Amino acid sequence: MKLVVQGANLTDSLLAQFTILSGALSFTQISDKVYRFDYANNLKENQIQILADSEKIDVAFLEEDVSLSDFKLLAMDMDCTFIQIECIDEIADMNGLKSEVAAITKASMCGEMDFNESLTKRVALLKGLDASALNRVFEERLQLSPGAEKLLQALNSAGIKTLLVSGGFTYFTERLQAKYGIDFTRANTLEVVDGKLTGNILGTIINAEEKAKTLLRCCEDLKITSEQTIAIGDGANDMKMLATAGMSIAYHAKPKVKAAARYTLNYVGLDGVINMLS
Repeated sequence: MKLVVQGANLTDSLLAQFTILSGALSFTQISDKVYRFDYANNLKENQIQILADSEKIDVAFLEEDVSLSDFKLLAMDMDCTFIQIECIDEIADMNGLKSEVAAITKASMCGEMDFNESLTKRVALLKGLDASALNRVFEERLQLSPGAEKLLQALNSAGIKTLLVSGGFTYFTERLQAKYGIDFTRANTLEVVDGKLTGNILGTIINAEEKAKTLLRCCEDLKITSEQTIAIGDGANDMKMLATAGMSIAYHAKPKVKAAARYTLNYVGLDGVINMLS
């Protein structure tokens, strides 16, 4: 196996400790603050993880021959994964309801509340809000997660397709798709009448089941298997999609999601995915 270690706090002393704990024969610097330990073993994976967490470092054990070229599609969540915000919380802030909506969002993402119920409740609280609030959120508050553009550039160079699948809203996924060249998107549609949000969602709610189905549908369209996909997410609504993909990565995720995913990125940005597979 190989062990990939990445993080701003890496020191020579920590590299030596990772070498001993992993039994690696050698290590190679991949880029600044990213190292690969070759012919490692994961017998002391728990100790390695404890050491890594104590220094805010991400670690991943992978098969020696796994690489980016093994994959044809990367699917990722939008809110708090591809971007740094929960869009619905920021929309609610325009109506003075951020704390109330954010509490429901948190419960849903931690798996403490049914997603369909939570989204319906949150969207209902937006009733009567001027639709221009969506543009304000997009222009004033939405920022990509660190490393997102590097990730997209690397995927594009490798010929890997991208899917942005969200329990959020098409207003944002469609604009992100146009701006960053994302191949496929799917999200919920907010109903707007006379320039106002009605508090309703049009069509099927994009919940955990729909996210997984969307991933599989893209696989069919691309004539690939689910084993050739990577899925990235942070909340309970992503767990079925993560379970469907060949490689699952919890990104700055809730504890329940970290426990379910094969890999976690807790400290570095989204470009950490590329570092893992270099």
